[in-house]
Amino acid sequence: MAAVLACPQGSVLSHNSASALWGIDDREREVVVTIPAGTRVRRKDIRIHCRKLGPRDRARRTRIPVTSVARTLTDLATIADPSRLEAAVSAADRLELIDPESLRAQLSERFGVPGAPALRELLDREAFSLTDSELERAFLRLVRGAGLPSPRTQVPMLGFRLDFYWPEMGLVVETDGLRYHRTAAQQAKDRGRDQALATRGLVVLRFTHRQVVREGVSVAATLAEVMRTRIRAAA
Repeated sequence: MAAVLACPQGSVLSHNSASALWGIDDREREVVVTIPAGTRVRRKDIRIHCRKLGPRDRARRTRIPVTSVARTLTDLATIADPSRLEAAVSAADRLELIDPESLRAQLSERFGVPGAPALRELLDREAFSLTDSELERAFLRLVRGAGLPSPRTQVPMLGFRLDFYWPEMGLVVETDGLRYHRTAAQQAKDRGRDQALATRGLVVLRFTHRQVVREGVSVAATLAEVMRTRIRAAA
């Protein structure tokens, strides 16, 4: 808030600062503020952007003036690589701040805005998938690198959210990160989830962080064999 108050009226947190405030990307600590077009300010401790922002570009979070989620992602696209940008879009969807279709619709109103073409290209590319973590993105890269069919991602089913789902094979894959699957309570929850999915005739495979990151060849081979078995069973 102090950074915004130090700038002309109508200023908002933007770019890295906005993405951190929204909780969708927090890789840089630099304070960034966008001030209204036609105004000026010099601050050594704040990176300043001077742009015209419309009403849909503005929002408030914890009472702090900030760029809207759509505008924040658009601005982030000017400074972030595709992997980082994809992670931010996934985070925004996971936090239910904005979904990809709504984001795409808002981008249609932002022709000529820096970052909009890169963000639109990300959303429209065939390989784009929503994921919850870098581990899941690594698993997707592994699947594509092995030439296996691409799954649906983050699919709601039976009150759960499936990491990866191949509906034509009745196959589900869950990737277990280092942090969230070690407690007894979480492991019991995972077992209950797998059993509930099994009642629907689904096969559930779980791969650990170590397997995905260090044993990718073995993971791909296991997945390919299970896929062949499921396809034969369905024939």
